[in-house]
Amino acid sequence: MVFFSCILPTENNNMNNNLSRESLFSDTLNGKAVQLYTLKNKQGMSVEFSNYGATVLSINVPDRDGKVENVVLGYDSIGGYYAGKSYFGSIVGRFANRIANGKFTIDGVEYTAPLNNGKNTLHGGVNSIDKQVWDAKQTDSSIAFSIIIPDGENGYPGEVNLTVTYTLNENNEIVIDYNARTTKTTILNVSNHTYFNLSGDPSQTILEHMLQLYASRFTPVDSTLIPTGELKEVSNTAFDFTTTKQIGRDIEMNEEQIILGKGYDHNFVLNESAESIKPVAIVDEMSSGRRMEVFTTQPGVQFYSGNFLDGSQQGRGTSFQKRSGFCLETQFFPDSPNKPNFPSTILKPGETFTSKTIYRFSTFK
Repeated sequence: MVFFSCILPTENNNMNNNLSRESLFSDTLNGKAVQLYTLKNKQGMSVEFSNYGATVLSINVPDRDGKVENVVLGYDSIGGYYAGKSYFGSIVGRFANRIANGKFTIDGVEYTAPLNNGKNTLHGGVNSIDKQVWDAKQTDSSIAFSIIIPDGENGYPGEVNLTVTYTLNENNEIVIDYNARTTKTTILNVSNHTYFNLSGDPSQTILEHMLQLYASRFTPVDSTLIPTGELKEVSNTAFDFTTTKQIGRDIEMNEEQIILGKGYDHNFVLNESAESIKPVAIVDEMSSGRRMEVFTTQPGVQFYSGNFLDGSQQGRGTSFQKRSGFCLETQFFPDSPNKPNFPSTILKPGETFTSKTIYRFSTFK
């Protein structure tokens, strides 16, 4: 059985600076309550969430010796998430990843989103769903976060009703289910942006983590990290994770795509599968014996090696340095609206968008 808790702040929470986790992550923003939610299972795993950005705050899992530690990066209070610029743990959209020049066309009409990543739009634009308070409710062993994205917000057409449901089961799996509908034809690409460090120590880099990706192709990018449209084979490149290797093994190679991304910040094209949900990745951390497996119904995964972390973001008693966390963001491909050969991100009225991603945690000897 999985347990749910939501604790509102009390007057005593803030006395004598002895602040509880609940009070540190409780607030009122634009008239809506910001709250902490926790799911636990019988295996000793727990996950904390905020309805601000439908954000994963912590994932606490045992190592091979049973020691439970938090394996994600995050801030120490809700104020850090308000000011944060790295999307730690949040749901990003309405279009995750980048859109070239912030422009896209639907049915012959051109739309423009705000530029917030050089000359491109990143993760939907400004004050997007990662910076808003979602509605939340308990559904059995899960937390369901819902938000209505207004028609025209950040330049996108259609009012979108989006629900993201997190479930923690007894197999130490975090299951994320996405469901969305729109009032007008629009584009939609939503993903979770959690940064992982399976060592449990965010002062360490993730370069020695062992990674396998179920992807024989990736989408090369230009100097602004927009895909060129090519689907390139990973063989004989630094992007070949088809067999397990250290994340850091080829990360400093004198290879154009590595130089452009300052490491890995690329979409990988997941191999076709007869199953509706396909394997994405296996990550092993040797010192702790922790393993994370990822599965999804989406066609791609953005592997990001924390290249732009620079110590300015702080939490958990440390400054998050370059490559102290990695992301595996299951998604459609970046700039898909401008790349006809990429899987379509169009969502029409009367249709329902659904997708599922699973993060499974275990240990090895």
